[in-house]
Amino acid sequence: MSLFSIFYNFILIVVYILFIPFLLYKTKTNKYKQAIPAKFFLRNNPKFDKSGVWFHCCSMGEVRAIKPLIQRYKNESNVTVITNTGFSEAKNLLDSVRYLPFEIFLPFWITKQKVLVVMEAELWYMLFLVAKRKSAKTILINARISDKSYKSYKRFSFFYKKIFNNIDKVFAQSDIDKKRLEELGAKNIEIIGNIKLAQLPQKNIDLSKPKEVLITAGSTHENEEELILNSYKKDFGRLVIVPRHPERFEKVDFLIKNFIKDKDLTYHRFSSKEDFTSDIVLVDKMGILNDIYAISDVTILGGAFERIGGHNPIEPAYFGNIIISGKNIFNQKSLFDCIKNYYLVENSEIGNYLENLKTLKKPELTKAGSFDPIIKEIDKWL
Repeated sequence: MSLFSIFYNFILIVVYILFIPFLLYKTKTNKYKQAIPAKFFLRNNPKFDKSGVWFHCCSMGEVRAIKPLIQRYKNESNVTVITNTGFSEAKNLLDSVRYLPFEIFLPFWITKQKVLVVMEAELWYMLFLVAKRKSAKTILINARISDKSYKSYKRFSFFYKKIFNNIDKVFAQSDIDKKRLEELGAKNIEIIGNIKLAQLPQKNIDLSKPKEVLITAGSTHENEEELILNSYKKDFGRLVIVPRHPERFEKVDFLIKNFIKDKDLTYHRFSSKEDFTSDIVLVDKMGILNDIYAISDVTILGGAFERIGGHNPIEPAYFGNIIISGKNIFNQKSLFDCIKNYYLVENSEIGNYLENLKTLKKPELTKAGSFDPIIKEIDKWL
């Protein structure tokens, strides 16, 4: 190891020892009782059994984004993640999934792999250093440096230069990302767009769009339908409510019927009449949300007005819907980063935003990427 690596490890060990009481305390909470012991104490987190293509992601959104890559190399794929949701998502795809251990453990935890593929901003110094020293080809994909984080990266550019010394190939999202990555010491950079948009949504059927503004409350959860109904007025347009879970259809139906009592509002369930001719429509049918987005003007995206973590904003953005969401988007942050122009609002602000729709901008998606250059690069080393 170089003097820098020895010093870096020493600092990490000191930090680790100091934080052990805090880590032990956090393991008592349900959220961290699996992840912290695995990452910081290697509990139920053994080395990989096989040598192949090692994918490393942070969260659920990133695992979903590279699902086609994981599936393509499924027989030789290993996956590491940081978050609980990322772990669960990866486990749905294959068995060889681990939490990435804290960096001080990596020199003796990492086994020899053919290729290491790391997603976006997971720039761990020891991860790349040890993988490279164990003969893996190292690839960083979907790399970007946002305007917000650019100054921070520049401030520690000496450190990132050392990280990029151990990265063989970088696939960047845009020209500006390439320029910024080069300033940090990255080499062999290829621009391929944003691979999180490589799997763009599709519609299955053509629905008839009403003349009025169509507002879709998509993938809503408990308490969110009531919140949206109380924010709605007839002159805003027509409101379509699509609950996330079919077992809640009857409850939401009861809720809407109570809401329209003594109001000049019409209502029907989609299963009884497959159109949007009423003021409020409950969609009690699964698998047609993208078809509804395709004719909608506005989406109130569920899952973020309660602490659910949000839902996929790419789908309504792709179809040009103005997007209004709550602020609890912690499971979808990486996908919201793919969009310019969306509105994260307080629960009490939904009505105000609906009242001022003419002032709101439609979303813009970053350039969709392709998996082909990444596959070509991986195949070179297998």
